[in-house]
Amino acid sequence: MRYLIAGLACALSFEASAQDYFPPQGDAQWERRDAIELGFDADALQAAVDFAIENETQPREGWEGVDARDLSVMVPLTWAFEPHSSPLGELRRRGGPAGMIVRDGYIVAEWGDLDRVDMTFSISKTFLSHVVGVAVDEGLIADVHDPVSERVADPRFHTDHNREITWDQMLRQTSGWWGTLWDKPAWADRPARDNPARDLVAGPPEPGSAWEYNDVRVNALALAALYVFERPLSDVLREEIMSPIGSSNTWEWHGYRNSYITLNGEEMWSVSGGGHWGGGMMLSVYDQARLGLLGLHRGQWDGEEILSDSWFEASLTPTQTAPHYGYMNFFLNSPELEGATISVDSAPSTSFAYLGAGANMVFVDPEHRIVAVVRWIEASQRGAFIDRIMQAIERD
Repeated sequence: MRYLIAGLACALSFEASAQDYFPPQGDAQWERRDAIELGFDADALQAAVDFAIENETQPREGWEGVDARDLSVMVPLTWAFEPHSSPLGELRRRGGPAGMIVRDGYIVAEWGDLDRVDMTFSISKTFLSHVVGVAVDEGLIADVHDPVSERVADPRFHTDHNREITWDQMLRQTSGWWGTLWDKPAWADRPARDNPARDLVAGPPEPGSAWEYNDVRVNALALAALYVFERPLSDVLREEIMSPIGSSNTWEWHGYRNSYITLNGEEMWSVSGGGHWGGGMMLSVYDQARLGLLGLHRGQWDGEEILSDSWFEASLTPTQTAPHYGYMNFFLNSPELEGATISVDSAPSTSFAYLGAGANMVFVDPEHRIVAVVRWIEASQRGAFIDRIMQAIERD
């Protein structure tokens, strides 16, 4: 079966130039253009789409017979080696492979169910860093290099170890925040498989000294941001980012069943920065693509500044201890770095991606003005998918 590569360009007329196009609110109104018109080899682009569909995430070796789309089974199985692995939030059954490729704002290829609201796992972190960016742009956080404890009264940020941790360190995932949050201790998050107590024995790393993918610390940032705004982060995201970029009203940002605090006499849900224990951001392919377009335009949307250019400059600045990573969840294309998560020689060095388990990916290429969303592709094949898009670009 051949999936849709947007066409019929000869029947379309446009008043704005390609670079000026921003999809209006209402995904049905998002305009398509012919792949050839926007500089692609249509057959090669179709091959990229077919590749994404053919490489759907499968159960691990030895898990034959497990339903790979049943995340209530797949996620607990994946993290069963952790000392505190029990889920705390919703693990929603996922759909099949889906995605879209956008150039100059126009859809040129699409496949799967674009409206389905699915989990995005660590792409939730990108939404969290964007919300913190709003706080910085609005002056609610004076300086990202200030200690979080100066702004947040919660005692978990005022221990001897945590007191000097800065916003920048939390955003870069180098904070080394130490403690237990929502019944999950930081040491038990992604421990060594052969020695799950290693981090507990070693103790907390010095803030800023080491990069670690750790959802407890990400959730601590979400809690700190909740104290700053004094209202649910989902409300902030909706008002400051998602509504201005024309997103649907179908997305959901979840926390855990026990991640509630009372603030100013009101009970509020502290959201999670991923789906490691369930929850996190759940949204459509269309809304993921809008997030990518906002990144492509460095916070600008149809003449309106949603986030400052300086915030995107900081987000895309490599972390000293992890040069492949900026602010959460900006993975920088770094083929020159051994072990980089995104390492695609054919893609520009300015390209980056928002990544989540599943695998989920929002790939952004400012040089070629491309945004690509792909859901439920084998993580090991993300780079090959990006390479196929690059190979589909017609060059003079």
